[in-house]
Amino acid sequence: MRAFGLISLVLALLIVGLLAKKQLAATSSIAVRAVPAVPAAAVADAPAAPALQGGNGDVRAQSQQLQQQYKQALDAAMQPRPLPDDAR
Repeated sequence: MRAFGLISLVLALLIVGLLAKKQLAATSSIAVRAVPAVPAAAVADAPAAPALQGGNGDVRAQSQQLQQQYKQALDAAMQPRPLPDDAR
């Protein structure tokens, strides 16, 4: 009886392994479209400062604002909710 259980386990592992191999082969064979390279001269001529600035200030200020909003959302989520009247 133990041999039957062991053979069943090995067979199940073999089937799972074959299915995983087939799935990985299918996903790796998907053609990835190549992104055309940008010449170095075009990158050097492009202005870097406007790309780093948004409508509300520079990147550092936006990052700090986002961090503060995230912290406020976490603090609000961590507050205990009031219990309903019937649960008291």
